[in-house]
Amino acid sequence: MADRIRVVVTGMGAITPVGLSVRETWESALVGESGVTPIEHCDTTDWPVRIAGEIKNFEPERYMPRKEARRMARCSLFAFAAAQEALADAQISAPLPDPERVGTVIGVGMGGLDVALEHTAKLWRQGLVGVNPFALAASLPNMPSYHVSLLAGAQGPITTPVAACATGSQAVGEAANLIRHGWADMVIAGGAEGLIVDVSVIGFAVMGALSKRNDEPQRASRPFDKGRDGFVLAEGAGVLILERLEHALERGAHIYGEVLGYATSSDAYHIAHPDPEARGVRRAMQWALKDAGVAPEDVDYVNAHGTSTPLNDAVETFALKKVFGDHAYKLAISSNKSVFGHTMGAAGAIETILTFKMFEEGVILPTLNLDEPDPECDLDYVPWNPRPMNARIALKNAFGFGGQNACLVLSRWNGTA
Repeated sequence: MADRIRVVVTGMGAITPVGLSVRETWESALVGESGVTPIEHCDTTDWPVRIAGEIKNFEPERYMPRKEARRMARCSLFAFAAAQEALADAQISAPLPDPERVGTVIGVGMGGLDVALEHTAKLWRQGLVGVNPFALAASLPNMPSYHVSLLAGAQGPITTPVAACATGSQAVGEAANLIRHGWADMVIAGGAEGLIVDVSVIGFAVMGALSKRNDEPQRASRPFDKGRDGFVLAEGAGVLILERLEHALERGAHIYGEVLGYATSSDAYHIAHPDPEARGVRRAMQWALKDAGVAPEDVDYVNAHGTSTPLNDAVETFALKKVFGDHAYKLAISSNKSVFGHTMGAAGAIETILTFKMFEEGVILPTLNLDEPDPECDLDYVPWNPRPMNARIALKNAFGFGGQNACLVLSRWNGTA
């Protein structure tokens, strides 16, 4: 694999329930500040679930003209803002010197559902006059990719992964592959979601997927804990700038780390329940390690999918034991969803960003609310407090509804070209 094109990360941006930037998100997560609160921008009076990881104090006008913001879905607004930060962090500005060599891969779980629902309601109440002519376009899943490519002036390959909870990780992996195949020198990649609306909250609630700890929202997301009762729906965006190593070095870019490997797999089992034997999940991890040329015992840290649902956490633990054997008990493992909930299509991207920050800062973010570990979940989940650790190689897991799995192998930057 010595002649393989290497892919590095040179810029990062995030909009999350605990911060409107990577720095704010990192600092909040480091001190264990939860982003889960009572839902504010919907009337939840009669809802069975009334908590979520909402974005606070987000003002679209900080990032774009008000007229443009009114034509965009919430997921597009978040993606646009996170991309602005990522491009600035990577010291990239328009016009790009070679725009045809810059790609865009921004994924979503469902896209602009908020806009579709809003204007469907207006149509029924007001008729044709109530519908914005931009509503249909704004609701399309590929709009975050469009808006980000327009922002950067990127004219290279563009695509929109839609893989439920695996979306963000898949976007990063597919972006890395674009570079490895020689189709781009740089790709703006990530995921975005804005699903805190009645249909999604109530829909997940009646499925039995969401936590009902309405009276203690900050303790509701509790991955691997014996008392977990479901995930907490959240929103946000994470965007990374991926580059061919030589391209990054030529322009003197700051390098956060490297994307070593990537794989996806299908459970081909059930729309909502994970395979109890974790066969698809295990394949994704094994194939990603093989793609990276990394032995299981070389992995130091796992950024877990860790949703806080009874089935997922137990199956992920089982899969880690099968893939890593005895080394599973030596891994540091944590779930960032314990901090801000499950951001769905954005989760893999935001959690990849936090993994690179862990490399850079030499500390592992903890799993919050892990008071009493489930006997089936008996690995080291770094409970409650950050842990100093100079991790070198990490695995990032992401598993979605429909049995779609994505796994990334990431490494810290050691300065060796």
